[in-house]
Amino acid sequence: MNASVPVPPRAAYPASIPTSTSFEIAGCRITRTIGVVRGITVRSPNAIQGFTAGIKSIFGGEISEFTSVCEQTRQQAFDQMVAHARALGANAVVGIRYDASTLANTTEVLCYGTAVTIVTETM
Repeated sequence: MNASVPVPPRAAYPASIPTSTSFEIAGCRITRTIGVVRGITVRSPNAIQGFTAGIKSIFGGEISEFTSVCEQTRQQAFDQMVAHARALGANAVVGIRYDASTLANTTEVLCYGTAVTIVTETM
């Protein structure tokens, strides 16, 4: 993760349900697969960020203004995906992936995964 973009601790995220990029949650058993859930958002930098980034691009290096916009966009798409899962009755999301594209001066981010219900495995 880029040091210039502060990432809040996991507990600060609205996602209080387990999420994973794998198709399982350690120590849990999937009891029901609900289906695909997603969050999508489109953002662009404001005029000041765009101007500052343009100047920085002349000299090279990281363009922190764009990094910040991208991180905020990813987080918003993730939060929307979790809200979608909760609305369908899921208590976890597995197989999470991101997809991104650009159009003009905007960034579109799609976050998707499989909503499931899980129970804790007992030994």
